[in-house]
Amino acid sequence: MSHNLFDIFAQRMRARGDADFITTRDGRGYSYAQALEVSARLAGALVALGVSPGDRVAVQVDKSPETILLYLATLRVGGVYLPLNTGYTGEEIRYFLGDAQPALFVCRPAVEGEARRIAGETGCPQVATLGIEADGSLMTAAAAATPYEDIQAREGEDLAAILYTSGTTGRSKGAMLTHDNLGSNAKALVDAWQFSEADRLIHALPIFHTHGLFVACNVVLMSGASMCFLPRFDVEAIIDELPAGTTMMGVPTFYTRLLQDPRLTPELTAKMRLFTSGSAPLTADTHQAFEARTGHAILERYGMTETNMNTSNPYEGDRIAGTVGMPLPGVEIRITDRESHTALPQGEIGMLEVRGPNVFVGYWRMPEKTKEELLEDGFFVTGDLAMIDERGYVHIVGRDKDLVISGGYNVYPKEVEQVIDELDGVVESAVIGVPHPDFGEGVTAVVVKEPGATVDEAAVLGSLSGHLAKYKQPKRVLFADALPRNTMGKVQKKQLRDDYRDLYNNA
Repeated sequence: MSHNLFDIFAQRMRARGDADFITTRDGRGYSYAQALEVSARLAGALVALGVSPGDRVAVQVDKSPETILLYLATLRVGGVYLPLNTGYTGEEIRYFLGDAQPALFVCRPAVEGEARRIAGETGCPQVATLGIEADGSLMTAAAAATPYEDIQAREGEDLAAILYTSGTTGRSKGAMLTHDNLGSNAKALVDAWQFSEADRLIHALPIFHTHGLFVACNVVLMSGASMCFLPRFDVEAIIDELPAGTTMMGVPTFYTRLLQDPRLTPELTAKMRLFTSGSAPLTADTHQAFEARTGHAILERYGMTETNMNTSNPYEGDRIAGTVGMPLPGVEIRITDRESHTALPQGEIGMLEVRGPNVFVGYWRMPEKTKEELLEDGFFVTGDLAMIDERGYVHIVGRDKDLVISGGYNVYPKEVEQVIDELDGVVESAVIGVPHPDFGEGVTAVVVKEPGATVDEAAVLGSLSGHLAKYKQPKRVLFADALPRNTMGKVQKKQLRDDYRDLYNNA
């Protein structure tokens, strides 16, 4: 029996027929039947371009419905889908093509010349283009291609995709995800979040990473729901679409921006049944403010490139602000000592490790790195520090690499940030460790103030003295107009550490 993920999707797609699959705000889109037909033509074009089972198809294009059909076509022919962040430079693309050795690179029409040059230098044999209006050489080839009606047989452990991690430490690693990894997780999420054919998802996420591609699109395909495909997050477009939608998947920034708009009301969101948040921590303030404004408690969940989704707050039951809920069915989680990997008692902070059918099979061409992070008993070392409370809810405390060790004491940045973020006049904060001649690392806070707020360094430090032990209190509080973030809204603490690394040179 084939475990090709496309096979599972195709059964649902055939059953849905003329029902909407994907629509855009300018009236373009595909029914499920049309999506099947065009993906078969795209699959025919891929085969004609020399893509064989197991070959990588690297894709760096702007978001469009056709990109999703290309993803389906790649699965259909047994290829390995490799989406690349649209913000990557030519230099970065050279690394990815050289490392992954794809059979085909699909790029934007505007950069075809540069793409061909890089492909030639890295040994990538074919380049095709795909634009946002169903244009480009790939769509031209698909129109002329013989539809590929087969579904290439795959085993569950065969690769379906490679996603490169952002590479905050050293060069990016290619996480290898199988058909079973993606299929098991999509099914678990459909069940956990009660998705059905009646759902209409508002999709405003990028589609070159786990959240926008595998969580959002795979869940829609697995359930037979439909989605409104927005090119990017835009408050006007979201406000416009909320009355017709039933669900939205977002990052915290989506919700903070929506809260700034007076049109966000219970009436506007009356037909919505679910708002989820992920990719970066959602503050308790945002969670509470959104519920107060709309009557909807945002459902926060936790996942990563290597594992898809691991935990979720309950669909029915308490969605607790500041937690990422409990393990999904079939997923095991343990909190361990960072060095020995031995399990810690409930309530203690340690390394979060995860095991389940969702966990990737390793890093592309990096056996040593794989061995370091994928333990012999099948648990993956996430790099996240966490604790599990008495109700079984998981609290993410921060990244292991963001842990500050000051004077021999462990300082968990989130604990300090939560106190600072409560202060009047503070929008948000980031706590980092910066080299310090006395303490090894000096606890340092970077704070974003509300416009016109008078809060200063002395006020922040004064407010912490009654709340936190002396060793946890920042040596300095610095102010910035904004915190640096990546495309998914994650604060880039490495950049902050680099910016302020000389702060204590003369301490």
